[in-house]
Amino acid sequence: QVRLMESGGGSVQAGSSLILSCVVSGHRFDEYQMAWYRQLPGKEREGVASINVWSVTHYSESVKGRFTISRDNARKSLDLQMGSLRPEDTAMYYCGVSEAVSLDDPLGPSHQYDYWGQGTQVTVSS
Repeated sequence: QVRLMESGGGSVQAGSSLILSCVVSGHRFDEYQMAWYRQLPGKEREGVASINVWSVTHYSESVKGRFTISRDNARKSLDLQMGSLRPEDTAMYYCGVSEAVSLDDPLGPSHQYDYWGQGTQVTVSS
C-alpha cells in the first residue's frame, strides 16, 4: 500500500515563497512517476509539475520559471519549491504517484495517477 503525506502549505503574501513536501511510504519509490496537482472547489484537478524516474520534469505554463519540482529517492520525498507566488496560485495542492515510470502526458488527466495524498492548502493574498 502506497501512502502519501503532503506538508508545507500556508497563507502568504503575493511574491512570497513556499516549499511543499510529500513523503511517500511503500516500496519502489524510485520507480514512480510523480507530480503535483492543484484544485479549486468545483474545478478539475490540474497538473502543476511532474518528474519521472529519470528526473525529467514538466511544468504548466502558469508556473514555469517560478516553481521547481525535485525528488529525493533516499528520503522518499517529493518537493515543490514555489516562488513569486500569485493570488491565482491559491488552491489545494496534491501529490500524486503513478506506477508507470514515465507518462506521455504527465500533466494531463489526474486519473493517470494511482495514489494521492490528502492535500495541503496554499493561500496567496494580494
